[in-house]
Amino acid sequence: MDAIKQRLLKEVAELDSLPVGAYNIRENGKAGGRQTTANIDIQTKTDKPGIDIIIKPGTKNESVHIPVVLSESGLKDMVYNDFFIGEDADVVIIAGCGIHNAGCGDSAHDGIHTFHLAKNARLRYVEKHYGEGEGSGKRLMNPTTVVHLAEGAHMEMETTQIGGIDDTTRITNGDLEAGASLVVREKIMTVGDQHAVTDFTVDMNGEGSSVNVISRSVAKENSRQEFVSRINGNTACAGHTECDAIIMDDACVLASPQITANHVDASLIHEAAIGKIAGEQLIKLMTLGLTEREAEEQIVNGFLA
Repeated sequence: MDAIKQRLLKEVAELDSLPVGAYNIRENGKAGGRQTTANIDIQTKTDKPGIDIIIKPGTKNESVHIPVVLSESGLKDMVYNDFFIGEDADVVIIAGCGIHNAGCGDSAHDGIHTFHLAKNARLRYVEKHYGEGEGSGKRLMNPTTVVHLAEGAHMEMETTQIGGIDDTTRITNGDLEAGASLVVREKIMTVGDQHAVTDFTVDMNGEGSSVNVISRSVAKENSRQEFVSRINGNTACAGHTECDAIIMDDACVLASPQITANHVDASLIHEAAIGKIAGEQLIKLMTLGLTEREAEEQIVNGFLA
């Protein structure tokens, strides 16, 4: 693997070398390496590009790395990955995609990840998107995540996009059975003319299910962000969606949280806040010797931490 791909792996999956445990690395639309374990199997799909990851019931304290790296300008990559998390399993899946585009053609990676969590399964899913390269071609990324949570299942999603992606639409759909819970934490930063859309929809169908969506974003220069969330409470359940954004320069941020109660015992809350960096925050840091730009960077980094 060349230096560019190694750097991308470091950015999206914090890998300096091949990981311990199960992994599947995709390089420029092709298989770049794979390893399975006694409890985690990875199979190549036969009908379309992508993989099936099958985790045995009861598997504990194991992880799967599935990073994607693109370094060919003009490459359009599409994958369909399905994850089957067995009953009572408790695992971590680390994904992410890095694009290096040094040419004039647009480079794109689109992925549809579908998660099937069995009864009482637990999953922490970490996904980071990153782009770089001095070429005039765009770096495009459109991930779709579909979540099916059986009774008592729990999933935490941590998604991060803080640099280099010119245009993205991030779609997440989910349905929850009784006692299932879903937590989503999103961090996004856009600059220049970048455009980022988050579209989140979840149906709480089982009694005692819950969802908590927390989005933090920073929009700089001429960039544009859109956050849309739909939480549907179809039974006795609890839902919360929160969007906080810092807007700077000539950027634009749109937040549209939507909650729908279809049951008298559905408890749903939405919050949205968009604003500039407070002047007193800047002044306080500048009195400590920071320039205005350095103070802004400190505040932004703390907000997205």
